[in-house]
Amino acid sequence: MKSLVWVWMLATTLPLVAQVPEDTAAVPPPSAAEAQQLRKQIRQRWNEHVRSTLGLSDDQTAKLQATEQRFEVQRQPIRARQREINRSLNAELVSGTPNQDRVRQLINERQDNQLKLQQVNRDEAREMQGYLTPVQHARYQEERRRFQERVADVVRQRREARRQLPERGPRGGVRKRPPR
Repeated sequence: MKSLVWVWMLATTLPLVAQVPEDTAAVPPPSAAEAQQLRKQIRQRWNEHVRSTLGLSDDQTAKLQATEQRFEVQRQPIRARQREINRSLNAELVSGTPNQDRVRQLINERQDNQLKLQQVNRDEAREMQGYLTPVQHARYQEERRRFQERVADVVRQRREARRQLPERGPRGGVRKRPPR
């Protein structure tokens, strides 16, 4: 549990530091190298947590890490595409007159993309079943689900905090936002 807390703290550090306005930040936002280092630390803590929580052997740990890395590489472009689709769909919906055909097309693309992501997740689970016991696999899925929920909470909090921050003008001055 202690290592899960560390994972959580590390995962929340980067987004929270990045949302602070420049003139009020005690320290500048992390550089790309610092962000990469934070991600590396999060992965290490996650690996330690999963190993101890699931009681993995060295062989299982190595296989699990390889599987996670390989499938994450497959998931990244699918998630990126999903974000693009969602942005396009939102833009279309908030426009004065949404194009019905374009909305239909984007909804279909989003559903197809979700199916791709589900297939990658199924393939990953199938591979893990080859070296994890059923109990280990179920616990792994539960730990991952919890972690993803916490990350989603941080993202929601970050978005909400960003909405609360005053906009900056071209010269750095605070600009009033129009009422919503």
